[in-house]
Amino acid sequence: MKRLNGWVMWASRREDGNLPPEQVRIAMTDFKEQLEDRRKVVDGKATEYRTTRDEWNGKTKTHTTTRNELNAEVRELIVQVREQREIREQMNEIVREKKSARSAASDAVKAAKLALENAKGPQQAAPPREAGRKGKWEKRPPTVHSLKKDLNRLENEFEQGKHTGNNETKVMKRMKEINAEIKKLKKFDDSNGDLRDARTAVHEAMAQQEIAHEEVQKAATAAQEAHELMLQWNEEVDRQRELAETAHRGLRTSKKEADKAHRFYIVSLRCLHSIQDMLRAMRGASAGAGQKPTARVEVQDLMGKLMSGQTLTTEELMQLQSFD
Repeated sequence: MKRLNGWVMWASRREDGNLPPEQVRIAMTDFKEQLEDRRKVVDGKATEYRTTRDEWNGKTKTHTTTRNELNAEVRELIVQVREQREIREQMNEIVREKKSARSAASDAVKAAKLALENAKGPQQAAPPREAGRKGKWEKRPPTVHSLKKDLNRLENEFEQGKHTGNNETKVMKRMKEINAEIKKLKKFDDSNGDLRDARTAVHEAMAQQEIAHEEVQKAATAAQEAHELMLQWNEEVDRQRELAETAHRGLRTSKKEADKAHRFYIVSLRCLHSIQDMLRAMRGASAGAGQKPTARVEVQDLMGKLMSGQTLTTEELMQLQSFD
């Protein structure tokens, strides 16, 4: 622009009469050609900056959409995390309730077994612990259950051929004795109503204890599953949130670059407008008339808005660049 200003000052010397008209005409022609060259360069730069700005604006829109979608997913995942946390807390409360019920069932089993021992009488009751044996108990008297267990063991061994010869006779005799003892105990149990009721109570209490234990296990499993799912959702929240942050950083970068390209574009338009003004003035002076007053007024209006800091639409900016 300094060089152009020099041309203007040099060309204006024709008013002093120091230069012949022909040299002035040649100088003005050369000046006009240089202005035209500068106009083309500035117009190309303006187009380049506009294209760059539009590309960055496109990236900004993409990053904005991605960020908003990821943030929406994060919000949904947070809701899932809260729901799983609530389920976990509910199941933990149920676990505590079921454990309390199982504890009560265990106490009922102990009470029923104690009642069964009392119903058996001194002959079948467990013998007391001997002093000095440090917790060891004497051999308990046989029961129907223990006798059947021994009988099944001997039958299996007999079928497998483990007892032959004289030993076979002894095993057969022992099996008959066990059967006799079982019948004797059953007869005693059947004649003792209290013992029968006590055994029934033990079986029922143990069944309730097993049911309570299964319910504790189910509730504990459900609580653990809810906890693990909550942890998985938490990890997904962190991952999606990081992606959203990355998209937001990309948005800020693209917006910054778009704003910078737009500022360069505006500067280029102002330079282009100044050059076009000079070219119009030269053409008007050569032709002796103004150039399209209506277009001129429109250009001045747009440039006035631009210079005053008002925002022009993309169509107005492109219109301003296209004026010649």
